[in-house]
Amino acid sequence: MVRKSLRKLALAAVVTASTLTLAGAAWAADTIKVGVLHSLSGTMAISETTLKDTVLMMIEEQNKKGGLLGKQLEAVVVDPASNWPLFAEKTRELIEKEKVDVIFGCWTSVSRKSVLPVIEELNGLLFYPVQYEGEESSKNVFYTGAAPNQQAIPAVDYLMNDLEVKRWVLAGTDYVYPRTTNKILEAYLIAKGVKKEDIMINYTPFGHSDWQSIVSDIKKFGSQGKKTAVVSTINGDANVPFYKELGNQNISSEDIPVIAFSVGEEELSGIDTKPLVGHLAAWNYFMSVENPENEAFIKKWQAFIKSDKRVTNDPMEATYIGFEMWAKAVAKAKSVETDAVEQAMIGVEVANLTGGMAVMNKNHHLSKPVLIGEIQDDGQIETVWSTESTVAGDAWSDFLPSSKDLISDWTAPIKCGNYNTKTKKCLAK
Repeated sequence: MVRKSLRKLALAAVVTASTLTLAGAAWAADTIKVGVLHSLSGTMAISETTLKDTVLMMIEEQNKKGGLLGKQLEAVVVDPASNWPLFAEKTRELIEKEKVDVIFGCWTSVSRKSVLPVIEELNGLLFYPVQYEGEESSKNVFYTGAAPNQQAIPAVDYLMNDLEVKRWVLAGTDYVYPRTTNKILEAYLIAKGVKKEDIMINYTPFGHSDWQSIVSDIKKFGSQGKKTAVVSTINGDANVPFYKELGNQNISSEDIPVIAFSVGEEELSGIDTKPLVGHLAAWNYFMSVENPENEAFIKKWQAFIKSDKRVTNDPMEATYIGFEMWAKAVAKAKSVETDAVEQAMIGVEVANLTGGMAVMNKNHHLSKPVLIGEIQDDGQIETVWSTESTVAGDAWSDFLPSSKDLISDWTAPIKCGNYNTKTKKCLAK
């Protein structure tokens, strides 16, 4: 009788454990998991930590609205630590182990390139919120930051037409985004009649801190009697000593203006902005833009982060737009399944925080306005030029021979990221 009682107790324990396991699985199935893939340590933490918080804010807000498809959203945050191969490892972990339904993440193009094979292999979904070099369009990625024709090309046009710049310094961090962007810009400048000897190109490692000789070279290059400007694709915390050294060598924005593609309000906050005043930045959003949508976003952000000192910036807006579009597409598709959401995303519209409507186009790139701004002593960026309307992002540059005939169209019958308009063939599926 004792043995029978023990067997009954053991059986009851197994049943109870099984029930709890099933209950846990059922609870997990009742949440929609959102992966957050941003560096919270290392050289890019200065920029990426804020984007992690932006996603958390958007999740909290969506849950207050009732979630999606009758389920609450659950954030799964990982730290790839500014380690590019680790981005791929963390992506695999998010999809295979954590079973996330979507990922918001990456900043540098080298991190995105690391993630790309994994996200395509596992048929995941990535929203990439930062300006980049183009020359890419994946079925599994939505690019909510600027393509070159939405930032780099307009910036050069502004310098050339409004400031009458004749000599060009293309200075960048040594990785794929600056190198490809500068390749496009060099071709564009030459097509505009700029001589090769009037173009200086320089690359430095991530986290570079000793700028004395490089800034000296820039100063010498700009002393030839022609108006000179620096087009900066310097990324991360290397910007701080770069601008400081410009000040040390008495290079003002009037002498040699710098127009940056990776310096926004977040990077400017908490540092001495005196050396940067008057220099320029090119983005699709500035915190200083005054309209009801932007004012509401700033108020919401500062309440979430519990500080009225915290700023907003362009990649935050791109994250916000991407998240809002994803939520709309999930509701439209009545599913979080990648293929269904991918098709539902095309044509979705969300209001830009700087005016007009952001539209997700067939090439997985947005239509958005382009702004040129001047850095102020309070760390804000004041708009000095903008496009009259939104500009559709171009996945493939018109100025590179290898890509000028390519388009991206993820709708039937093409459904291809690199379709050759001359051969009528897709280079790769």
